[in-house]
Amino acid sequence: MKTMTKLIIAAFAATLIPAAAMAQATDTKNQGYLVDNHGGSIVMSGTGLCWRDSDWTPARSAEPCDFSTKPVAIAAPVMPPVVIAMAPEQAIAKPLPQKFSFAGDALFAFDLAELKPEGRAMLDGLVTQLDGAHYETIVATGHTDRFGSNAYNHKLSERRAQAVKAYLVSRNVKASTIDAEGKGETQPITKAEDCKGAPSATTIACLQPDRRVDVEMIGTKTVVGSL
Repeated sequence: MKTMTKLIIAAFAATLIPAAAMAQATDTKNQGYLVDNHGGSIVMSGTGLCWRDSDWTPARSAEPCDFSTKPVAIAAPVMPPVVIAMAPEQAIAKPLPQKFSFAGDALFAFDLAELKPEGRAMLDGLVTQLDGAHYETIVATGHTDRFGSNAYNHKLSERRAQAVKAYLVSRNVKASTIDAEGKGETQPITKAEDCKGAPSATTIACLQPDRRVDVEMIGTKTVVGSL
């Protein structure tokens, strides 16, 4: 009877040894972490956090607490903004307008060479055009209609051209760059068949384009722009 009892105790003890050894191995494996009371598994929060206790050391690090099992998102390198250098604006020399033609009746009273106020205002606009320009020559040319003698018309056209030059000089345009000349009735704009007849209000009005002062400029004006 005693022998039978010893055998039963020995068999029971043999069944307990593997379980104890397994529990001891589990405890050793997860040592340093808070574990549950049933399987010895590491207790984790809903977000995957583990709790270490005072026995934890780096040598006891265990997955998944101290080793990320999730793929690591690698941030793409931030490229510096690309700065496109714009070509600097450069000074460009552009040709000046070739010619301005002013109606003689707008600049002067009929048969006179003294500038009217509205005529001076028109020439002020021309001075504005010349601002910032490099002009080699400015030519003011006076013209008349066909009424009157050739000599008289030539003198009248010269006086009107000189009046225009004098006004431009008074507005700080260099006198050395301005030439004034008169062409009299030799360069009409109207055709002979357009304004026939003796002097009359109708004929004089018809010949108005011939009574003029042309201002022609030779040079360039510097402007800012891109080539």
